[in-house]
Amino acid sequence: MLLMFYLLIGLNCGKRKPPLPPVERVTQTVSVSGIQKGNRIILNWTMPARNASQNSVLNIDRIDIYRLAEPSSSTLSLTEEEFISRSTLLASKDVSRDDFNLKQLSFSDELKFAGQPVRLIYGLRLVNSSGQKASFSNFVVIEPTAKVSLPPSDVGSQISEENVLLNWRVPEKNIDGTVPANISGFNVYRKTLGAGEFQLLNKTPLSQPSFSDNTFTFGENYVYLVRTVSTGIEAEPVESLDSNEIEVSPKDIFPPAPPKAITIAAAPNNLSIFFATNIEKDLAGYKVFRSTERNLPKSEWENLTPEILTTNTFQDKRVVSGQTYFYYLTAIDKTGNESDPSEIVSEVAP
Repeated sequence: MLLMFYLLIGLNCGKRKPPLPPVERVTQTVSVSGIQKGNRIILNWTMPARNASQNSVLNIDRIDIYRLAEPSSSTLSLTEEEFISRSTLLASKDVSRDDFNLKQLSFSDELKFAGQPVRLIYGLRLVNSSGQKASFSNFVVIEPTAKVSLPPSDVGSQISEENVLLNWRVPEKNIDGTVPANISGFNVYRKTLGAGEFQLLNKTPLSQPSFSDNTFTFGENYVYLVRTVSTGIEAEPVESLDSNEIEVSPKDIFPPAPPKAITIAAAPNNLSIFFATNIEKDLAGYKVFRSTERNLPKSEWENLTPEILTTNTFQDKRVVSGQTYFYYLTAIDKTGNESDPSEIVSEVAP
């Protein structure tokens, strides 16, 4: 959005019509905002609260959307009568009872003014089933720019234990076909598949065509998209339309590292095993394996911890004096992924 502010109209309104019967009056108005996104102006508004006249709410039949296009050099002084006489009815959207329960409604106006210094003024008004119109909403003024980059393309992902790494192709042109693309950065959005709205992940526009999302959760299903950020007429950021959406379902198939720094302390009837604690956030615990033969296949070693060990120490009290015992350990995460075997250590029971 290059220039956006609310234009308050009504200081010089025309003559008022005679009062209408209360049941037919349309007293509600909507509050509207708007931004430029690529080659579109996106209008968003909320419907009036239902604690107003219930009859009036039920009688609302549609919402009319108006637009006035004028040179950007024109004065901003404009009466409501002038707006009505000079504006164009863009669309009439039917209003259902359910619309009053929605957080936000929207309308997309495709730009036809590329390359021209134009100012667009939008206003909305409710119309009841008798055709009577409410007062206009607040008026939104936008001076769009044609030098907005096309959206990124070919968004892809790579999943690791630490992050979901996104990459995309940088656009080469603006929406009006000019080059080079007006790019000041990129914004990455994510939502949970089938629920919620897209949320911005980066705090400031990204300078490179990649992003590492380390706030994901294994087992969740996500949808990502990316928008180019361009610099507007007054240095305000203007986003492109959406890139292709990509669904990502991170699954934890990444085992922990094998336990390290294993030592054994020998005492009568007891061999105490100590080792460094793993640093993985999803670590569940450890397994300790024993054998009296170093070269025995590891699948045949005895598991001393049928219940996962949750500390970094273990005492083997089932030892025979003079016997050499060999040990190795594995680490287990909460998903059940098991590490490779650690190094083998040994000790003679005293």
